[in-house]
Amino acid sequence: MPDRGGGPTGPRMRVGRPSRRVRTLLMTLGVLAVLGMAFTMFAGFWTDWLWYRSVNYSSVFTTTLWTKIGLFFVFGLLMAVAVGVNIWLAHRLRPPLSAMSMEQQNLDRYRMSIAPYKKWLLLGITSLVGLIAGASASGQWRTWLMWVNGVSFGQKDPQFKLDVSFYAFDLPWYRFLLGFGFAAAILSVIAAALTHYLYGGLRVTSPGARATAAATGHLSVLLGIFVALKAVAYWLDRYGLAVKSSDFRATDNWTGLRYVDANAYLPAKTILFCIAVICALLFFATLWRRTWQLPVIGFGLMVLSAILIGGLYPAIVQKFQVQPNEQAKEAPYVEKNLEATRKAYGIDGTKVTDYTGTSTTEDKTELRDDVDATASIRIMDPNIVSPTFQQLQQIRNYYAFPNNLDVDRYAKDGKEQDTVIGLRELNLAGIPKKNWINNHFRYTHGFGVVAAEGTSADAQGRPNFTESDLPSEGDLGTYEQRIYYGEKTDTYSIVGGPQKEIDYSDDNGEKTTSYKGDSGVNLSNPVNRAAYAVAFGEPQILYSGAIGDGSRILYNRTPKERVEAVAPWLTIDGDAYPAVVDGRIQWIVDAYTTTNGYPYSSRTTLGDTTADSLTATNDNRAVVAQQNQVNYIRNSVKATVDAYTGEVKLFQWDTKDPVLKTWMKAFPDTVEPKSDISKSLMDHLRYPQDLFKVQRELLTRYHVKDATTFLSGSEVWQVPDDPTNRSGNAVPPYYLSMKMPDQKAQAFSLTTTFTPNGRDNLSAFMAVDAEAGTSDYGKIRILKLPTNTTVNGPKQVQSQFNSQEDIAESIRLLRGGDSEVEYGNLLTVPLDGGLLYVEPVYVRGGGLKYPLLRKVLVTYGGQTAFENTLDEALNKVFGAEGATPEPPDEGDTPPPPTSENPTVQQALEDAQKAFDAGQEALKENDWEAYGRAQKDLEDALQRAEDAQAEASRGGGGAGGGESQPSGSPSPKPSS
Repeated sequence: MPDRGGGPTGPRMRVGRPSRRVRTLLMTLGVLAVLGMAFTMFAGFWTDWLWYRSVNYSSVFTTTLWTKIGLFFVFGLLMAVAVGVNIWLAHRLRPPLSAMSMEQQNLDRYRMSIAPYKKWLLLGITSLVGLIAGASASGQWRTWLMWVNGVSFGQKDPQFKLDVSFYAFDLPWYRFLLGFGFAAAILSVIAAALTHYLYGGLRVTSPGARATAAATGHLSVLLGIFVALKAVAYWLDRYGLAVKSSDFRATDNWTGLRYVDANAYLPAKTILFCIAVICALLFFATLWRRTWQLPVIGFGLMVLSAILIGGLYPAIVQKFQVQPNEQAKEAPYVEKNLEATRKAYGIDGTKVTDYTGTSTTEDKTELRDDVDATASIRIMDPNIVSPTFQQLQQIRNYYAFPNNLDVDRYAKDGKEQDTVIGLRELNLAGIPKKNWINNHFRYTHGFGVVAAEGTSADAQGRPNFTESDLPSEGDLGTYEQRIYYGEKTDTYSIVGGPQKEIDYSDDNGEKTTSYKGDSGVNLSNPVNRAAYAVAFGEPQILYSGAIGDGSRILYNRTPKERVEAVAPWLTIDGDAYPAVVDGRIQWIVDAYTTTNGYPYSSRTTLGDTTADSLTATNDNRAVVAQQNQVNYIRNSVKATVDAYTGEVKLFQWDTKDPVLKTWMKAFPDTVEPKSDISKSLMDHLRYPQDLFKVQRELLTRYHVKDATTFLSGSEVWQVPDDPTNRSGNAVPPYYLSMKMPDQKAQAFSLTTTFTPNGRDNLSAFMAVDAEAGTSDYGKIRILKLPTNTTVNGPKQVQSQFNSQEDIAESIRLLRGGDSEVEYGNLLTVPLDGGLLYVEPVYVRGGGLKYPLLRKVLVTYGGQTAFENTLDEALNKVFGAEGATPEPPDEGDTPPPPTSENPTVQQALEDAQKAFDAGQEALKENDWEAYGRAQKDLEDALQRAEDAQAEASRGGGGAGGGESQPSGSPSPKPSS
């Protein structure tokens, strides 16, 4: 070739190949990069296998892995073969290129450029589509396992009379197969068409026939397969109507056939199925007719029919038949939805009882003793007192309690009582010096349980601890106190090796320990160390001298993480709670089986339904499957996680649940029978909150059983917003030992209230028996208030509390200085036809930045009290103590005010002065002066109360109409 660059004459410079050394270096770097990527992938796989083996759930790992691999290869190979065969066939059916048109001449250069690489190109294309299809199919492992292991529900849908298992287990798999078939057909058509075009079988701009006979027959068969699949889709759509969501009655969660579905869409789908079958046969017939005229006409008619029959006709039926007489038309289908929804969510046994909302007993003093028999009113709010636990029982900065404590039952003096409980978990943010050794080797675990009576507080407003100090001592006896697994333990620790761990500290200094359990993965193997160094991105794991014989790495340490990992087919409740069982701290985790395929049952989104004022501020309370939309749910599994060993146990709880039975077939020997639950564990099991919240949301509409009432919307309720804060979120349900009107004794219960839609008065009170192991466990009772009278709801009760002058003045005093007032749980208790409301009031005062119980608000039958203790408030409301003396005779002149009998105004001024003096003493850390100020404050408030009582008898003098404060506005410091 001549030199066209215009450069100097003479020998041309040749670009030399890289030297052997450079080539060797590049090759080495390439090999190392490949090996590095391979080992990174291996490290993830290997560490997962080691973890599952360490928790004795290796079968879950292998079953899931082999299922994914099988689906990947089977469907990846099917897709690759489908596309590859059609490319090969189109190439084989190419016409001779003797008569070259201009169009074909332009394509010739592309044919020539790929000619040497045709086999590699075919292999590359088929491999790519196979990898994509295989990866997509492997994500359907749950669908496959449910289809192949599905068991019967023993219930049939009301429309097609098919077992529910068809919709829950079979239909999802058929739809996946159909979707895969569509994808294979479309990709095959595209690949075949491009190949035919490239090699002349299809012509776009050339004169004459647009396609050869071979290309016509080939593409017609592929299009016929596509249309045949569309026919299958129309047939499956008929059954899909039973689980189809639609916008009905201002909700998009309605599921099942309506009048227009049964009388328009269902016959339309059948007709379209027949048309699609005929159209597919016309496409296949082109193998003999060699013309697309009839199949194209048939396809056009199918599209037109889909628009007219599948779209326009149902709209006409809805407009002219349903809307003019909706109740009559829709009632039969609404009844099916009502029945199916109530069964699917386990609310079909709900007992709804009319309740007057007003007491029939004239002498309220007779009811005072009934209060104690009706409910063990919990004034320790587990969602408020965590900072108090933290301040009084943290002991060391590297311990912490969860933001929301838990309520459980423990026996004291032979009697069960509601108990607020929390674990002293590890808090890495509080360790004195952060470094890799301290974070992962020395500070490894929390220590001990702290528990307090739920129904009482001490004289200073602090919890009455039944288990406290470090090491913890109290009513719980002897148990393993070390907490290696907990809700706040979200990092890995390496234990059991040469590096000693800090156990706890006391007056004699730090105590050390070394982990004796067999939890975690052994790091003595250098391959394991290398794998974890890569997986955790921490190279020190590979070479650190702190790791040696016996070293084990602990990770995936929160209870929810562990249960979700060993049972990925379960949905985990948002609130795991601890219990001391047989000398061990066990985390108890409620888990659910769900499906989205229960016919006629309306759907709900778990993340939305289970949200309330607590989950809005605490992510740990959120249900795991936030956006998981379901229309069937069962609390089928109770799981435990040992706080020391991390051992996970799954117990079958709902022995009739077909979804759980299906998963137990898929993963045999992973779920233990219900009979293996010990009596001591059973004592601490309870009804789960998230299930209760799902059920109460459904019961706002599905408490009615007749279609007419449902359609009218007159009985729609709503879950009220939490009146104790301004979050705008739903009030959380509360655990409380109480007795419903039809019960003979108190039972541990989960309770909530309802208000009418868009209004604040009370419409119903709901409670479920949460006492596991009893015959009534899970029984839902609803007390329905009359619609023709108004009974105050939670928001109105809270508003009354805040608006009464004497209470408002006392609250103002409590908020004096830099103190904060926090309202605890507003508990509702049915009593003698009326409703008793109780709300504890906490104060964070002065330099003490933790809440102490200072007051209790109580209201019943229009009477309200705001007193220092629950007993005092109840006594005042029911008139059990402090009866009003007889009024003075006419003409008697009240004595003038004296220092022993001051006016309310003067007493309030003295109270304010004493309060201010107490705040100043707190700032100066002068506890003696603070004590004197507290005494003066109590005296002043007592004088105000006496003056108020005197004023009510007509002898109050000036200021006798002032409001009445009571109680101490500031917490008394602990020693």
